[in-house]
Amino acid sequence: MSNAKGTLIVISGPSGVGKGTVVDMLLKRLPDAVLSVSCTTRAPREGEREGKNYFFISKETFLKMIDEGGFLEYSNHFENYYGTPRFFVEQKLAENKDVILEIDVDGAQHIRDEFPEALLLMITPPSREELVRRLKMRGTEDEVLIEKRLQRADYELSRSKFYDYTIINDDLEETVGRILKIIENRRNGIK
Repeated sequence: MSNAKGTLIVISGPSGVGKGTVVDMLLKRLPDAVLSVSCTTRAPREGEREGKNYFFISKETFLKMIDEGGFLEYSNHFENYYGTPRFFVEQKLAENKDVILEIDVDGAQHIRDEFPEALLLMITPPSREELVRRLKMRGTEDEVLIEKRLQRADYELSRSKFYDYTIINDDLEETVGRILKIIENRRNGIK
């Protein structure tokens, strides 16, 4: 368990819901917050940068880190591994920094088990149709992968009841404003 002073903020939601954009805006408005950069074995997408979006590592390196207890949580999706490096998160929390994790629902459950005080936020789309539209607009996947992502989205959304809050991302500014208010209330001991 952690004796950390900072707040661990977990943000989850299906692919295409806008988590990355929400997290970017939160980081600009929360000066003492840092993003925990996950490790992944997948190839970078266009525009993604090493150490900013992910640490892109080999499967062999990832598996070695698992064996050494180097992850707070990890998972395998669409034939790629993703994981949250333990050392970085624990160090930043001890420095009284808020740490934002953008992770999937299974990883969030592992975080809740290890950090019961973590704030878990589920970001959802306004509708399934809107999620389909957003996934297609990204232009990064073919129809088969989009269908897999939609099946995964159904599972992820079914897990929202285990989160502290569910926020519908229908308007980006309103979504970020709601999250900032939730974080402020948490700091002030208001549920």
